[in-house]
Amino acid sequence: MAGRETDAIDIAQPSVYNDVSRLGNKTMSKAKTEHFADRLLAAIEKKGSPVCVGIDPNVEMMPKAFRTDSSDPMEQLELVSHFCADVLEVVAPHVPAIKPQIAYFEQLPGPQPFFGMSLYTSVIRVARKLGLIVIGDAKRGDIGSTATAYARAHLADADAADAVTVNGYFGVDGVRPFLDAAREKGRGVFVLVRTSNPSAGTIQDFTDTAGRPFYEHMAGQVAEMGGNGLIGASGYSCLGAVVGATYPDEARRLRKIMPRQIFLVPGYGAQGATAVDCAAAFKPDGTGAIVNASRSVIYAHHRHPKLDWRKAVEKAVKEFAKDIRLALA
Repeated sequence: MAGRETDAIDIAQPSVYNDVSRLGNKTMSKAKTEHFADRLLAAIEKKGSPVCVGIDPNVEMMPKAFRTDSSDPMEQLELVSHFCADVLEVVAPHVPAIKPQIAYFEQLPGPQPFFGMSLYTSVIRVARKLGLIVIGDAKRGDIGSTATAYARAHLADADAADAVTVNGYFGVDGVRPFLDAAREKGRGVFVLVRTSNPSAGTIQDFTDTAGRPFYEHMAGQVAEMGGNGLIGASGYSCLGAVVGATYPDEARRLRKIMPRQIFLVPGYGAQGATAVDCAAAFKPDGTGAIVNASRSVIYAHHRHPKLDWRKAVEKAVKEFAKDIRLALA
């Protein structure tokens, strides 16, 4: 197929590339039981920059070589698998982690609904083969047995992501099942605290009688829930927080409220936040956060149309990692 270098992620047998020889002699990593925060910080130190790349397979934004007019949904799904495989191989040398957005996989066409989830699982497996930590952006949330079912699905299985994003609006009842699974399996949880979308303030800025905004109250809950028994050797908890880069002043306040939480920081690039904005989420020693970029990296060919699309991704991911690294220097 024109424009493709890496063989597709095999959907029928989703644990490997069709041509695993391209990945060298690496063996599939087994499910990790070490503390998630310790693993993440070690991976960041190894790669030299606290960044991750979002894997958001939007067919309309992909290079033309990955789009088809065929009525066969499996043909488009195979093309998407080629795209994901190529992206993973290009970014793996430069970042410690990826963040696949589960909604993009759920909506992919297939012979039955949610067939694209087989590709989501494949992406996790291949990313792990490439030595990447995977943060599943699922934003799940519920209570009781339903929350337990979500936690099992997204954290307990050997092929589940290393961490998952969670909506904490239900309180400790909704978060605890995820924390139990994370503690047992060496996984992580990121609770939404201050998101980067424009309308976030209509909910998150609501204040109590003391003038404390809701997002600060949520931060206090996360700090409390992520305490005893969940702190690793690094001093950070396996319970982290999603804190948007588009609100740097608020990120600094949240850093004080949640000193032991790793922040997952969206908003860089396509959403308008700069590296300097992102730096507000970190501690003075340069630890405590990982910054995500999705569209600005994986669809960089729109900004660099004269480059091969893979070269555009490589250029973008290198610039992204350098930009954040320099902002923390």
